[in-house]
Amino acid sequence: MDPTTFPRINSTTEHSSVSLCPSPATLIFLPLAYTLLFLTALPGNALSLWVFHRRISNVSPINVYLSHLSVSNLILSLTTPFLAAYYSWGTVWTFRGFLCQFVLHAITPILHINIYISLVILTWVAFSRFVSLMQHTHASRPSACLALMPSSLTTYLKKVSFARGVCAAVWLVNIGAIVPVSVVYSVKEAMSANSTQPEEGVCYNPAVEVGGSTSAAFNLSAIAIFYACYALVLLSYMTVLRHIRRSRRSAHVATSLSLLGRVLRNIVVIQIVLSVCLLPYHIFKPFFIYRASKQAEPMPGFGVYCHPLSGMVEVKNSLHLLAALRGSTDPVMYFMLDKRFRKQTLKLIAKDQNMSGSVRWSATGGAAAQQRECTRTTANSSHESTF
Repeated sequence: MDPTTFPRINSTTEHSSVSLCPSPATLIFLPLAYTLLFLTALPGNALSLWVFHRRISNVSPINVYLSHLSVSNLILSLTTPFLAAYYSWGTVWTFRGFLCQFVLHAITPILHINIYISLVILTWVAFSRFVSLMQHTHASRPSACLALMPSSLTTYLKKVSFARGVCAAVWLVNIGAIVPVSVVYSVKEAMSANSTQPEEGVCYNPAVEVGGSTSAAFNLSAIAIFYACYALVLLSYMTVLRHIRRSRRSAHVATSLSLLGRVLRNIVVIQIVLSVCLLPYHIFKPFFIYRASKQAEPMPGFGVYCHPLSGMVEVKNSLHLLAALRGSTDPVMYFMLDKRFRKQTLKLIAKDQNMSGSVRWSATGGAAAQQRECTRTTANSSHESTF
């Protein structure tokens, strides 16, 4: 369910059909994983969003960036039940049925929008932290990176209104770029390929999972954007490391190294998230596009002809799941990146523990008091019965 490449094999041949041959990885593992994603990402991001908007009064730019990321993840979590159903029953749904068309026209764009909104926002957070660091710490000599940046950039980075403008631009650009391509993919490529079938096809089919040439060109552009963002975060990390070594010769060693350490930790967290969740998908994707453009004849299997990319499609979908799983781990990242979010979350946990302790104390204290009262009543009754 990914706009990708150049299908050459029709969905039917003269004597038999060509279809994807899903394994238990698609029919069982992916639905269970997306269900788990729903159960963790929905409450985690809903709670995070509540903390950002209700518990933090003095909003900072980092709060704005992470709250928008939380909104994106919350929307993604609402789509995961449909993705679980698609992988579980996509081989049964008819292609022109409502559920298949809903996944094709609505769920697929949301999934891709979430991935690239997260990529751009996380890259911008790392870059903004890096720029602020370069301006507020002093090594033996100023960093050459500062000469390449506008002098007013750090002033804008401190403004909440600028952060909101950046987030609005990220949403508009991603939606404006992905939705038209998704329409081309779902209408021109997937539906056109399935319209050539003599009979109603299933939803989980080569045209849907492999895509066409137009969406392939978009995917190559998206891959290039990912590597540009990834390189920017990596460059920020390497520059901060170099700045730390130079700051050890500064007169403000303690202050500089403390601040440098916090910023370096934040950049490392973002680098790990991009490397673990998004990098494998974007490494595999060019190979998938190339392999699809060179695809061979279908392979016989279990009474039908299996599409030659059946196995690669399952790998692609598993890596897509890995990219989406970031939605359930991002609340942990918020805890590590944002001091105010961490402080308010710890307060909520402490308050909950105190309330639980109070309830337990009240329950045990009340039970003890009730027991003493019963003992006193029994003693009085015995005393009265002797007279």
